[in-house]
Amino acid sequence: MLIRNVVILGGSGFVGRHLARVLAERGIEVTVPSRNRERAKEQLIVLPTVNVVDANIHADGVLEALVAGADAVVNLVGILHESRRGDFDRVHAELPQRVVAACQRAGVERLVHMSALCADAQAPSRYLRSRAQGEASVMRAHASGAVTATAFRPSVIFGQGDSFLGLFARMLRFMPIVPLGSPGAKFQPVWVDDVARAFADALGDPASFGQRYELCGPKVYTLRELVELAGKASGYRRRIVGLGKTMSYLQALAMEFSPLTVLTRDNLRSMSVDNVCGCGWPEIFAFKPSVLEAISPTYLMASTRRYDIFRARARR
Repeated sequence: MLIRNVVILGGSGFVGRHLARVLAERGIEVTVPSRNRERAKEQLIVLPTVNVVDANIHADGVLEALVAGADAVVNLVGILHESRRGDFDRVHAELPQRVVAACQRAGVERLVHMSALCADAQAPSRYLRSRAQGEASVMRAHASGAVTATAFRPSVIFGQGDSFLGLFARMLRFMPIVPLGSPGAKFQPVWVDDVARAFADALGDPASFGQRYELCGPKVYTLRELVELAGKASGYRRRIVGLGKTMSYLQALAMEFSPLTVLTRDNLRSMSVDNVCGCGWPEIFAFKPSVLEAISPTYLMASTRRYDIFRARARR
């Protein structure tokens, strides 16, 4: 399948920016809708084949207009926290159905969808259940011939601009002791550039049509090990105090009322399931995933040092 132009929903986000760069390097025209076009342009404007348009994809009729004439649509839209009850369903379950309908009406055949590792209708968290609903609707659409779909199920994604290791590194700057909920939760982090490359490679490859792919890095870590790694890579090693089940719940409950939402009770329920792949890196992608220890120092040290510089300039 020849792919010349792609609409990336969620293209101004963490994974979207990296995917847009990969596609631009391959000479593919990319359209990125954003409700804050000027802010999104700051990070995407340097990419020669990327066009950022002002659009609210949740508004009636907008999706149909956006995808008209595209060869493919990539849906990366997702949230980790709900501002209000029902946001997970609206974003993860209902939006994919609307994307499928828009593709059908506009005659767009190819759809690549971002789901999540461990997404399951019986999962313990609303996040994972809503992800499962969206993935299921996309794959049902493929089975019915409405679209030609591929679903990706990544573990936690790390890299420049992430809100996982990067967030830990910034927090460690100010925390001499870290009380850590669910310290034994398991993850198999995957580099954002590897995820972006897998998405780009799959777009025009018929072997990926109708498939679901789990994306994980080469190594499994506990949450405690990841926080320790973030401290080492950023230069802010701290003492970590692992919390038990009850204290982890109370910490998550308290954080739901803080201005910066780091952990919620629903996140805690998601972490009760090991976020690891049941198989190796998909052979269809002719490269191997990068090792976390080789990548994380290249951006964690730089990001925390930049933060220190900004604070010094602001005299804080």
